[in-house]
Amino acid sequence: MSLFSLKPDPVLGIDISSTAVKLLELSQVGKGYKVESYAMEPLQEKAVEDKEIIDTEIVGNAISNAVERAKPRAQHAAIAVAGPSVITKITTMDGGMSDEDMKEAIESDPATYLGQDVEEVHLDWKVIGPNEKEPERVDVLVVACRDATIDARIATLEMGGLKAKVVDIEKYALENAFSMVAQNDPEINDGETIALIEVGATTTSMSVLGKNKTEDDKTAGENRIVYTHEEMFGGKQLTDQIISRYELKYEEANLAKRHGGLPDDYETDILEPFKVEMAQQISRMVQYYYAQSSYGKLSHILIAGGCAAIPGIIEEINNKVGGHVTIANPFASMSIASRVSKKALMNDAPALMIACGLALRTFDEY
Repeated sequence: MSLFSLKPDPVLGIDISSTAVKLLELSQVGKGYKVESYAMEPLQEKAVEDKEIIDTEIVGNAISNAVERAKPRAQHAAIAVAGPSVITKITTMDGGMSDEDMKEAIESDPATYLGQDVEEVHLDWKVIGPNEKEPERVDVLVVACRDATIDARIATLEMGGLKAKVVDIEKYALENAFSMVAQNDPEINDGETIALIEVGATTTSMSVLGKNKTEDDKTAGENRIVYTHEEMFGGKQLTDQIISRYELKYEEANLAKRHGGLPDDYETDILEPFKVEMAQQISRMVQYYYAQSSYGKLSHILIAGGCAAIPGIIEEINNKVGGHVTIANPFASMSIASRVSKKALMNDAPALMIACGLALRTFDEY
């Protein structure tokens, strides 16, 4: 199982978050993409915590239900790992080394390249390109992930009737989709610096996309995530308030949050204050970026995650942050199969960025 290599079989993007399993299948139509199938299946509380699968049976059943609903053609999947079980580090190695020599060096002494001792992990690596200061050497991305983390994801896929083809890193799956959105948005000009702020269940992450500045790198000039920042804030706070106020179960509160049906005082007493708090949190993150980063002014801010679908949230954020704030939609330039509900897909689009980045692995060339 490789963290980076991909055989030519088409793959489903399967994003396992703390609140839902998200399935996405894409195909290529000319130079563009088409959404062939998708599904989102809610998860019970605490089935996934801190990016780790706690209950494989619950998650496996959710994948099975998503597959049954979506009825995808592909049977292989790309999944992502993240959190404290994943270590990534860019190191430098002799540019004259063969792939086999690099592999042997990293696997024989991983602590040298990762900067710490590791046990019971899966290792992989990828050459990024020549080192900026020492052109005769190369920068190499070394990745380690706990075997148990990968094994749990593979097991849940198999329970859902799928086979793992790719294990990716969540950050790079997000970068994949983020870059595609930036390239296909007619309002975003080449070379502009843009931010993606994803409001998850428990954390809000900010990723800034900019141009790779390394002149000798074969990826020079390509969009790369150049800045990241994370804060403890997320949609679970809204869910918890709904549970406390209306005495609902976790699953009931999540469904009501997405589909409606809550009492009239929900909007004024709970939703509006949450929107204000979310906008303030994003505003603070943007201010922190300007204080800490040298990458310059943000031309666009894209909002992702389930909370991006809250009515009026973009206007609220715009009032706090200013500038050009829009909802992240990875499917804006894609065609959609007739069997897929366009309305449902557009509503869920901001929450499908990672699933999209994983599904795009089908079209990678190595």
